[in-house]
Amino acid sequence: MLRNLTNMNIKGKKVIIRPKKISDAVNDYRWQTDPELSALDAMIPTTMSYREFYREYIDWLRHPYEGRITFGVDTPEGKHIGNCVYYNIDELNAETEIGIMIGDRDYWDKGYGTDIIGSLIDYVFSLHKFNRVYLKTLEHNSRAQKCFENCGLTACGHREQDGYHFLLMDLDYDKWQASKNQTK
Repeated sequence: MLRNLTNMNIKGKKVIIRPKKISDAVNDYRWQTDPELSALDAMIPTTMSYREFYREYIDWLRHPYEGRITFGVDTPEGKHIGNCVYYNIDELNAETEIGIMIGDRDYWDKGYGTDIIGSLIDYVFSLHKFNRVYLKTLEHNSRAQKCFENCGLTACGHREQDGYHFLLMDLDYDKWQASKNQTK
């Protein structure tokens, strides 16, 4: 059921969130091998060759991970600037985790992250009967935290994982719905 959901575009004010495609591999590889971007995602940079990465990428596009919906993010002109995702889909507790990565630094600190996260949250709450969306961000990543706060997420805890310190943030459906009613 979830795999069919990635066939549509989500339009924000500044971005178009769309299904992943093979041509994204070049940027995704560049971003996943970038030490600064990897550090912001609490990951170790990819060290495999592009050829290996591309082979795995094609396999992943053909057989996406169950419970993980990943999108590419473009400008209205069609420039791929990043990715977003919702995953750890828990239908029993009616919640999911969300994530974002803007790999193109030319689009940092210009409201693109807020538009991506806000549009993704709107999509997830409108499509599913979730009670809550949540995320984790590195405690020192104040730029990301400001973006998430602008989208209505609030701090709800801390977690240490694999030597990293994360701030946990969430947004429940009722608070999201109330904010939608205020903007009408």
